[in-house]
Amino acid sequence: MTQTMNTETNVSGRPKTLAESRAWMQARLASRTHPMNALPLDEGAAWIAGVPALDGDAWGRYWGALGDEVAARAEDAERAGHTEQAIALHQKASGLYFMGRFPCPNHPAKQRCAEAERQAYLAGARLWPLPIRRQVLPFAGREGEGHELALLVRRPSGLAQPPVVLMWGGVDACKEQMTAASNALLARGVATVAMDNAGTGESPVRGVPDAERVFLTAMDWIAAQPDFAGARIGLLGRSFGGYWATKLAHQVPERIAGAVNWGGGAHHMFQPEWVEASRHPDSYLMDLVETRSRMLGACNDAEYIAGFKRLSLLDQGLLDRPCAPLLLVNGREDKQCPVADIELLIGHGSPKSVRLFPGGHMGLTPQTLPTIVDWLARQVGAGGTR
Repeated sequence: MTQTMNTETNVSGRPKTLAESRAWMQARLASRTHPMNALPLDEGAAWIAGVPALDGDAWGRYWGALGDEVAARAEDAERAGHTEQAIALHQKASGLYFMGRFPCPNHPAKQRCAEAERQAYLAGARLWPLPIRRQVLPFAGREGEGHELALLVRRPSGLAQPPVVLMWGGVDACKEQMTAASNALLARGVATVAMDNAGTGESPVRGVPDAERVFLTAMDWIAAQPDFAGARIGLLGRSFGGYWATKLAHQVPERIAGAVNWGGGAHHMFQPEWVEASRHPDSYLMDLVETRSRMLGACNDAEYIAGFKRLSLLDQGLLDRPCAPLLLVNGREDKQCPVADIELLIGHGSPKSVRLFPGGHMGLTPQTLPTIVDWLARQVGAGGTR
């Protein structure tokens, strides 16, 4: 582990080489940390060692071929009536396709993996004891935007009107990567609705300054469901997605029982000096700028920098408004999102709760997700562990 950390420090400020990337992935696999927690420990190390290159074509084709082989086995198991085996294989295939589209589908081979990931994930999730239901809503998109919003809905058993947490990921984790948080909340009697962050996955909008429209559409749908206690819900925004949880907490506090910004920015993250400093953070595998640019809809570096600058919540005049209960979570040494944004947020408007963990982006420790789930469960009025 020490050797890997030294390697990452040495590559700060430039893209990782293939050898450095393999070492980074092996370390993340061993620690079961995003994005390598999508792979099984027993086979993951050999798969990582076999990665031929980092370009989109080679990367997408390599992981996609592995996913195809496992997906075929999953279908065979399902046809034979081996449900548990089919679930495991569908999930493994989904993880392989996730790697194939990671961090964003910026090549046709990676786009194919993105589509196959969604299919494999749903194929397994519909067989779970608490299955996922895919819900597609109409969305009033503008010219050039989409007109549908896809949600993944799960309900705990035995509750007629459970409380709800609406959740989404960052620039590279889509709704299919919210499973661990969903499982933990379901165990507390909380229904979950997962969606894609603005500018990612199947989101109908890019990460434009008023992309909160897509989250409000999901909130409207939840509030209208008679089998949810959806008048005031919880929000969980992971990584960059924490930005939108923070914005919504200030815009519609009366609709939110509690919101979590888990590693997202507010103002400093979007300033040109931080954009420059965070181009190749040690905590990221590859293509962070390209992934963020795709999320924004930016076509060049100047548009990327300008697009980020427009997102500042301080410049939008929101931070001194009253806000819903807000939990700010991150790692003390984050190089993707400045911890200074937490200091800024707690110095404005309503008091906030803060939990900083050791390490880098998102403070990924064994205690981090349980801390977030405990806080959200209390805020939405859930009972204890089921």
